[in-house]
Amino acid sequence: MQIYLVGGAVRDQLLGITVKDRDWMIVGAEPQQLLDLGYQQVGADFPVFLHPQTHEEYALARTERKSGHGYQGFDCRFSPDVTLEQDLLRRDLTINAIAMDENGQLYDPYQGQRDLEQRLLRHVSPAFSEDPLRVLRVARFAARFANLGFQVAAETMQLMQQMVADGELEHLVAERVWQETRRALGEDRPDVYFQVLRECGALALWFGEIDALFGVPQPPQHHPEIDCGIHALMSLQAAVRLSDDTAVRWAALTHDLGKALTPESEWPRHIAHEARGKQPLKRLSERLKAPKDATELALLGCEWHTHVHRALELKAATILKLLDGTDAWRRPERFEQLLVVATADSRGRTGFENVAYPQADYLRTAFELARQVSAKDMVARGLTGKAIGEALAQEREQQLGEWISQQRQG
Repeated sequence: MQIYLVGGAVRDQLLGITVKDRDWMIVGAEPQQLLDLGYQQVGADFPVFLHPQTHEEYALARTERKSGHGYQGFDCRFSPDVTLEQDLLRRDLTINAIAMDENGQLYDPYQGQRDLEQRLLRHVSPAFSEDPLRVLRVARFAARFANLGFQVAAETMQLMQQMVADGELEHLVAERVWQETRRALGEDRPDVYFQVLRECGALALWFGEIDALFGVPQPPQHHPEIDCGIHALMSLQAAVRLSDDTAVRWAALTHDLGKALTPESEWPRHIAHEARGKQPLKRLSERLKAPKDATELALLGCEWHTHVHRALELKAATILKLLDGTDAWRRPERFEQLLVVATADSRGRTGFENVAYPQADYLRTAFELARQVSAKDMVARGLTGKAIGEALAQEREQQLGEWISQQRQG
């Protein structure tokens, strides 16, 4: 029985990145041998075991054979005669197909170290095309390692394009697509994930509402980057600099979907794009089965981002409309998320990446002032029923109006 450290742990160690999770592969063993040693079996489709002390995962060496569509359509074979090279051959990328034995000796039959040096994401074998989820995984790795200079190898991109053309990605289930997307949103360069998907054609298939933004122009005086798709990716990158919240990042990416529906005769202006964007956003969220928090924030970002941008010129009544419409009174933390999304939108423009965004602090102050007036104050005055809400809104509007006057005079 031989034990090897495999996959991301070896890759990250060679890149000088802190190793978070370690996976092990065992050659020349039967399941019963591990059970006798105290390992706990957890794999249903193929034997994966938890070490009795470290609880790290140990898998028996195996081969895979395509037996159907999608990422689950595989027959796995494991036995003591499966070699190290055979197990590594089934892996997705050469940089993930390097093994290290217990003495630190590296085994690299598919030139993964060379591709690490050349900063290439290259598939191990043509069997890559048998698993459509690998297209999304490659895009996610591209996002993770973009800042280290990694790119998708040309032949791997061609294979991914062919997989999309052959309809393989249509067999993916929404939950897995969102899972990969959520993980990509947590990387340092999630914009690269969507760029890679666009290049291979997967963006149009699974994220068509985002893909439709590319090629749609905006007024250059407000958007020097002009292209709506580029602005969406720049907004996402601005959100990365502001927050590690994946819901915020998703909302920043999707806030302008309505611009793809603007008639060409109205370009480069996009009147009422806020309202237009809600339906495509709902379709996209339903297709991906995106979680409720991300969807709700994205819808608020879509509908209200322009109000936030215009905060310094809004009347008190309109600010209250914004606070009511976003349910800021009951969900102040989500209102704060919306302000971050709007800031990302503003900074997601060429030349505006580091420009101050006073609207956010302005609205934070306005919200705190308005919140000082409570329903309890109205009850204390002897008001009941509908009169409480009317008086509350009137009092808040008056207080905000006085504050706004002071700000503008100052």
